[in-house]
Amino acid sequence: MNTDDLLDIIKSRRSVRHYRTDPVPDALLRRLLLAATWAPSAHNRQPWRFVVVQVPATRRRLADAMAARWRADAAEPGQIERARARLRAAPVLILLCMTMVDMDVYPDARRQQAERIMAVQSVALAGQNLLLMAHAAGLGACWLCAPLFCPDVVRATLELPSDYEPVGLITLGYPLEPNDSQPKDRYTLEACVLWR
Repeated sequence: MNTDDLLDIIKSRRSVRHYRTDPVPDALLRRLLLAATWAPSAHNRQPWRFVVVQVPATRRRLADAMAARWRADAAEPGQIERARARLRAAPVLILLCMTMVDMDVYPDARRQQAERIMAVQSVALAGQNLLLMAHAAGLGACWLCAPLFCPDVVRATLELPSDYEPVGLITLGYPLEPNDSQPKDRYTLEACVLWR
């Protein structure tokens, strides 16, 4: 693969929110997760943890529990129902969590906060690897930040270990409609890059 091929994969990836009901083979899921684990990470501590949710009843239970919290927080009802339906309908959910277990510990809040941010960045990089690999494999995927609004609900519903901190959730499956791969608007380099 040359750099043009890689750039084409990056530019043609889209957030896909509607999927066919076909299951995603476990071997392919393992390949996506392997790609995720090859992301760079702070101090090479690999603070990511993944929870693969394939069982329909578990997806429904998670979606319903999250929606109940969002309602209690007075979120916009239409937005809640769209998110709930997407979580219930996706063939696979991959919860991205971080753990601070192997990260450095500092005596002061400033450096400890920087260490947490490095862990979050590491998990996000793993998520990007997963999204790109899914796209290259013909799957659709969408990153959702929804767990940030109810991490305790997600942790309790999925019975996660106490050190797993939910950071993001990726819906995954075969796209219901083909990706038209039309370029989305992006800022020009002149609008978002400073050269010094």
